[in-house]
Formats: sequence, structure tokens, C-alpha cells
Amino acid sequence: MALLEVKDLKVHFPIRGGIFNTVVDQVKAVDGVNFSIEPGQTYGLVGESGSGKTTTGRAVIGLNKITSGDVLFEGHNLAKGGRKSHLNVRKDIQMIFQDPYSSLNPKKRVADIVAEPLRNFEKLTKKEERVRVEELMELVGLSTEAIFKYPHEFSGGQRQRIGIARAIALKPKLIIADEPVSALDVSVQAQVLNFMQEIQKELGLTYLFISHDLGIVRHICDHIGIMYKGRYVEQGASEDIFTNPQHIYTKRLVSAIPDLDPNRRESLTVKRQQAKKDFDELSDKFFDEEGLPYPLKPISDSHLVALPEKG
Repeated sequence: MALLEVKDLKVHFPIRGGIFNTVVDQVKAVDGVNFSIEPGQTYGLVGESGSGKTTTGRAVIGLNKITSGDVLFEGHNLAKGGRKSHLNVRKDIQMIFQDPYSSLNPKKRVADIVAEPLRNFEKLTKKEERVRVEELMELVGLSTEAIFKYPHEFSGGQRQRIGIARAIALKPKLIIADEPVSALDVSVQAQVLNFMQEIQKELGLTYLFISHDLGIVRHICDHIGIMYKGRYVEQGASEDIFTNPQHIYTKRLVSAIPDLDPNRRESLTVKRQQAKKDFDELSDKFFDEEGLPYPLKPISDSHLVALPEKG
């Protein structure tokens, strides 16, 4: 049984205008997304800015209102009923935010930041809370003395570890990681990603990993969904996406992955130029009259691509 199952998820934002501030149009930020994640997996949600990937993640955790569709977490439909009716379930879903600089309250000590979810969902004595916070700090590789400090006293990588400590405080089953390393230096990104994989194995975590960077996703995700303008253009196992990309948008993203081998840089440049040319010239074939992806079609048991009816 899938831990998380998203069915025909739609998140539309109204556009208001006129004297009476009436709804004149809507932005279809997410428009019919489907995917599922098995326990222990890492599912990558990839796309450029504005593709709808972050809106999807925020809808799953309840930060964006769902227009229609279903979000099933262990069989509980989080899209039905009010937020309060799912509080006990939602504590099993936590989030790591993109920016470790703005996601931590600068006026609070680390002890209070990490303890916040514990105070919301568990009734612990001050001593029990202190012990638990210190355990979490040790788990993410920071000293117990760090709980007395403020966020500005840490590096970017350390701040993201504090954010991870807060996310795992309630021992969740699913963590939504929204661009968790994009705000960090390249030298620190690998450290945080490796650490996330380590605690995933240790704690049995499942990840919904949101990113614009296929190079990062390649090393951490089992399955991948590629989003464009609120819809999927391609979905499949990691191997499907990287060894056999079928959609012109996916090919463009794959071609953008950097290669450190200087002997392959020239061929990579040619590949990128060709991917851009294909995207510009073949858009009429791969997108409908409104410039949107077609519905997904299976081309294998694990690989789906947004192709036209006669594609």
C-alpha cells in the first residue's frame, strides 16, 4: 500500500479585479497531478520556477487549499474535511523548507525552534523536552550546547540541519523537502544530501523531494515526476528519466545537468543546443494549442509521457 497517493490534484488561485473585486480568472497552478510514493522511497518532483511543484508539496501538507482531487495518506483523505479533523495524521507529514535563513525564527533560540512541534503535539515535561531536543541535535550532528544559540550564529548548512531536526522531532513518516539545498553553497549541498539519506535509512523516512535541479535529484530519488505549467510532462523510475527521456522538456532539463569531465564539455554544449532547438521547433507537437502538456500515456510499466493522441 502506498504511503501517499495523490489523485487528480488541482490547486487554482482566483484572480480578482474590477470595482467589486470579483473573480475574473484563475491561475491553474496545479492542474490534475497524479502520483504515489511507497514507504521508504524518495520521489522527486522536478520543474522550473512556476511549474507548480512547490504548490503541490504545500497542498499535500495543507499549506495550500486544494481546489479538487484527493490526497490519501495511509488511506486518510486529507483533501476532505477541515484541517483540524486531520491533525493526528498531519503530524506524520513534516516539511523542510528551501531557505534555512528565513525558515528559522531569528528571535528564538534553537531549543525553542526544535521544540515547537513537540509543544504542539506532545505533552512533555521541561526535562523530557530538553532531553528530546538534545537527542535531536546529536542526531543531526550538532552539539547539545548549540540549543542555547540563535540561528544567525550558524552556517547555512548547520541551519538546514536545525530545520531537519525540527522536521523529524515528531518522528514523521513522510518529509516534504522543498528545494532543501538550493540556498546552500555547492560544497555544502552534498553534505546535507548525504546526511538526509543517512537519516532516511536510520529512521525509515519517506521523502517527497522538490527541486529544479535534475543533477541533484538523480542521486537521491527512486522515482521522478517532471512538471510544466501545473501538469506532468513525464513520470517514471529514475533510470527511465535519465537514460530514456521522451518529452522535449525533460530532454532540455537533462541536457542542463553539468558534467565535470572537461573531455565531455564540448559534446554537452552541443547536446544542450540541440535540446533547446528541439524545444523551440517541436513545441507544437508536444503541447496543445494553449501551450500545455497533453495527458500522460504509458510507454512502459514504469514510464509515462505526455504525448498527443496521435503521438
